[in-house]
Amino acid sequence: MYSSDNDIEAIARGLIDHTLPKPEWTHGAHFAAAVWLIQSPDHDAERDMPGLIRAYNEACGVANTDTEGYHETITKASIRAAAHCMSQNPTRGLAEATNTVLRSGFGKADWILAYWTRERLFSVEARRNWVAPDRQNLPF
Repeated sequence: MYSSDNDIEAIARGLIDHTLPKPEWTHGAHFAAAVWLIQSPDHDAERDMPGLIRAYNEACGVANTDTEGYHETITKASIRAAAHCMSQNPTRGLAEATNTVLRSGFGKADWILAYWTRERLFSVEARRNWVAPDRQNLPF
């Protein structure tokens, strides 16, 4: 869990300027960046986060290919999950909003497998493009 809004700001800024240490780019950090982008008046999370992640990956030496790096379906689903959770639990600060998302079911690293089978989620198509869930519809 995050203790301050500055923690969230540091993650987002580190993603944007490629200074976030790779080991700190965790499941929680992905949600922290999403929350920051969702709450930022200068950004559109669904539009901006894909490019930010791709550029960050490249800066860290991670190729964005059909088998590694950026994943469109996971990223879009996670942004939508964060936005949904935030709309259901209005909060005031970045840390509080991020912690709310992380305490929800979406905070578990494998939450997405309740909606997609592994085969579909980790397909080349799902990595490159948004692919709808094949187990059950998302709740938002």
